[in-house]
Amino acid sequence: MNLQHERMVQLCDALSLPWVAQGYGAAAQKAAQQDMAYSDFLEGLLKEEMAGRLARKQSMMTRIAGFPSIKTLDDFNYAFAKGVKRSQIEELAGLGFIERNENIVLVGPSGVGKTHLAMALGYKATQAGIKTRFMTAADLLLTLTTAHLQNNLKAVMHRAIKAYRLLIIDEIGYLPMNREQANLFFQVIAALYEKGSLIVTSNLPFGQWDATFAQDTTLTAALLDRLLHHAHIVPIAGESYRLKHQRQAGMVQLARANEKT
Repeated sequence: MNLQHERMVQLCDALSLPWVAQGYGAAAQKAAQQDMAYSDFLEGLLKEEMAGRLARKQSMMTRIAGFPSIKTLDDFNYAFAKGVKRSQIEELAGLGFIERNENIVLVGPSGVGKTHLAMALGYKATQAGIKTRFMTAADLLLTLTTAHLQNNLKAVMHRAIKAYRLLIIDEIGYLPMNREQANLFFQVIAALYEKGSLIVTSNLPFGQWDATFAQDTTLTAALLDRLLHHAHIVPIAGESYRLKHQRQAGMVQLARANEKT
């Protein structure tokens, strides 16, 4: 590294241009070899800086989202998930629903791919620089209940709910709520109504949601009214993907055992 290169690195450090500093040496050598115009050389360095910043932002957004694992739409098995229209999912993957403050509701039995789709769409959002958060319904209720008991609900709602443009709530309906929990959950839906976007998954048809929300038909109706007003409903049918593979594994083991006898 010559003195000029050292000065360039120092200037980039002062101006917070780490990828320009990183790519300067190779870019300068390439420019000299190809007799590149100064403007093309500068544009190339700025593109490297932009690409580096985008990658850093995407990585940060993915960490903030709290996905239990990374799922993509390319990995989704449309042949297995009955009733899912590829065209609908591809349209939702354009993320226009977030710009319009709309919701997505994925409904179907356990193991048919609801959580995969929710996380894949959420991951797509993080890669577009959209602040996203993934939570199970149980974790959300634990957070809200604790905040309520500590007289800190308003601050937690602002920090954990309203701070995100897309909130993903997984597994609604697996655990019944008491009346206080149902009211807290309703506050989340009401707070994001026409102000943010939700992706929710549930194993229950809408007619059975009151069984989850403390048997309160009035509250459930008000909640569904807000959730579904601007919503894309994705019904999924079929057999549990996990149970199918477990059964297949069992059949293979049984066949091997029979071969030995």
